[in-house]
Amino acid sequence: MKCANVLRFGVTGVALVCGAMTLSAAGTIYVGTCGTPNTTTVQAAVTAAGANGTVRICPGVYYEQVKITTNLNLTGVASGTGSEVVITSPTKGVVANSADLYSPSSLPVAAQILVENASSVNISNVIVDGTGNQIATCGLDLRGIYYQNASGILNSVVTRNQELPTGYGGCQSGQGIFVQSGYSTKGTANVIIENSSVHAYQKNGITVDGSGASANIQNNYVAGQGSTTNAAENGIQISDGAAASIINNVVADDIWAPDTATDTGDAASGILIYASENVLVQSNTISTTQYGIVTVSDSTSGTSNNPQGLGDHTTISGNKIQNTEIFDAIDACSNSNTIAGNIITNATESGIHLDSTCGSTGKNNTVSLNSVNESCAGILEGSTSNNISGLATFNVLNTTLSGNTCSVSTGVQAAVIPLVAGTSSGTTPHPTPVR
Repeated sequence: MKCANVLRFGVTGVALVCGAMTLSAAGTIYVGTCGTPNTTTVQAAVTAAGANGTVRICPGVYYEQVKITTNLNLTGVASGTGSEVVITSPTKGVVANSADLYSPSSLPVAAQILVENASSVNISNVIVDGTGNQIATCGLDLRGIYYQNASGILNSVVTRNQELPTGYGGCQSGQGIFVQSGYSTKGTANVIIENSSVHAYQKNGITVDGSGASANIQNNYVAGQGSTTNAAENGIQISDGAAASIINNVVADDIWAPDTATDTGDAASGILIYASENVLVQSNTISTTQYGIVTVSDSTSGTSNNPQGLGDHTTISGNKIQNTEIFDAIDACSNSNTIAGNIITNATESGIHLDSTCGSTGKNNTVSLNSVNESCAGILEGSTSNNISGLATFNVLNTTLSGNTCSVSTGVQAAVIPLVAGTSSGTTPHPTPVR
């Protein structure tokens, strides 16, 4: 289902005065001069279009924050020789217009496009650029597109530069696309995110959070800032009871530069499944990240968000994971996962880690037909109650190794694979979710 194929409906009777022109709410409103009736701002067009209307945005740059609370189709259009539609920060910077559902009293949100309490908001061919946000506090979370208790389709969108100004790089702020529902609201959100580009975020690229939230995330490009001291990034995060399928995406460049192999703090990851169950991670390409794919059990997430208090039963299949720096290509710090048919190349610590450091974890996993080329260990097994078969290893120091760490000490291997040190005491950091 594509945004362009959604039916459009008619007049609702709402009126908006725009300069000397009076607009009655209609099926389609333009922003700019490439069609009529039209407005000069996206927000004015959203208001004028009314329920089930369509807003078509002419090429140009629009300095505003947009709030959508009714079913709507919002799309950028080609006109003349261009089709680039950019929604960016107002000239005086962004302001708080919502609050995070996990901690509404303590974390205000500045969303560039905020979608609330609507069942069908479809956005396509729009760039959301966080440049010029002027946030000067760690207490305000910048989000490019934020669906809160709302559903719809994001197709061929771009979010970029959701990062704070110099001096606030250490803040856990700056999300590209954020889908959230559940918690005390008991709401729902179901969003398709496809064919889109998400990059230059400070904290997370795509986040799906809360037990009422679900997403199909497919055919996207998600890239962090590369080696950075800003925040420990995650390309895609599914957390606190959310559901998702993550299929055929390219995820790259999530590196937390201050991290070391013996650090007990944060880490970055390509795909993080945190306290969520039954997630499908299939046919993705993950490159140059600290961890590749991580699934983490956390019983402290709360029964209202994740009834089992776990992060089990994830299926990780058919992925290509390349060049994970310091840590593991796949880290299953949970139980009863299926890890099959993945091709792993140049994983510093291990190709697959059945990790027992998140409580009673690393158990009852089915691991089959995976390939690992160049790592300290093909499989690092913190717990022995797993079903492992069909492992193909090439150029690894240890085909399988008991414990939770694998150290490269001297010789040629140490020159090829960065030094990994540590103990099996559970001090190795895991990726930090947006909470």
